[in-house]
Amino acid sequence: MIKKITTLLLVFVCGYAHAQTDSTINHSSVKSITDERYDALIKGVDLDNMAAVAELNHYPMPDKVLKHKKQLDLSPTQLSKITAINTELHRKRVEMGGNIITNEKKLDDLFKARQVDDGIIIFYTNRYGLYQGEIRNAILQACYKTEELLSEGQLKQLEILENHK
Repeated sequence: MIKKITTLLLVFVCGYAHAQTDSTINHSSVKSITDERYDALIKGVDLDNMAAVAELNHYPMPDKVLKHKKQLDLSPTQLSKITAINTELHRKRVEMGGNIITNEKKLDDLFKARQVDDGIIIFYTNRYGLYQGEIRNAILQACYKTEELLSEGQLKQLEILENHK
């Protein structure tokens, strides 16, 4: 009996924790975009690791630098400039995320209404690529600009800090 109660309690607690997590996710209004991707697009989160080429070559994301600002002993000027880079990057990701959602909704509506042809498909898929390119450009530019603001010592210290997470 105690084993059954413990099992039921465990199922209830796990279900409650899962429900709590799900309530923070924005649910997709577009059937071709998963809830996870929709939520990431709305919040400006990069699910595709678009910064990989920069980070693998020691050009850091500004948010990672800001996370370690005290350990890196950022100057007030560095802090101000990197914060501005990070703010603009987030703004751009949210803007392009909204554009991707709108574009995908339009494609869904056109297919649903059976109003597609070669030209329409080419137009909207190229637009999708443009928005993805805008996001990637913003991310890589942010990494490039952030790296330029840091000293060699700060870059080495950041690498040590990030490898010991």
